[in-house]
Amino acid sequence: MKIQRGFLTDTQVIVSPYFNERPIGEMINMLVIHNISLPPNQYGGPYVSQLFTGKLDPNEHEYFKTIYQFEVSSHLFIRRNGEVIQYVSFDKRAWHAGKSSFQGRDNCNDYSIGIELEGSDFEPFPLIQYTKLAEITRCLKNYYPIESIVGHSDIAPVRKTDPGPYFDWPVYLSSLK
Repeated sequence: MKIQRGFLTDTQVIVSPYFNERPIGEMINMLVIHNISLPPNQYGGPYVSQLFTGKLDPNEHEYFKTIYQFEVSSHLFIRRNGEVIQYVSFDKRAWHAGKSSFQGRDNCNDYSIGIELEGSDFEPFPLIQYTKLAEITRCLKNYYPIESIVGHSDIAPVRKTDPGPYFDWPVYLSSLK
């Protein structure tokens, strides 16, 4: 696995319009892990990609009426089967963290890479997702000065709970070795 011009090689790319430039001189030094499933607690389908590209149809599901106008994205999405989709170049600022702060620094989107795992706060993640996440993390750490790996809940604790109680941090962190 390699990175070229901010994109993983051999990975499907679906371009999101929801990104912008990082502040000049800002170093990418944090990885933020999220979970997402659309509709909530349901897996598969095109809905996450539709949300990240502004194409989510509010008539497809009642829940979509509450989120279809959100302008959000992530750098990567790892499906439950290990498939990876990239939406935004790592060199650009994806809009994944929202109002956030880590160790006294606000606006975590400015200096982080966001990875969404297809999942929820209510059930375990498959081993293939940990394997793929660890492989990608090692690649990113070889390319960017990643110092911190955190959950969305660590940078927005009042608003967010992901990656959730079923994300097995010891399994993930041990697989990085």
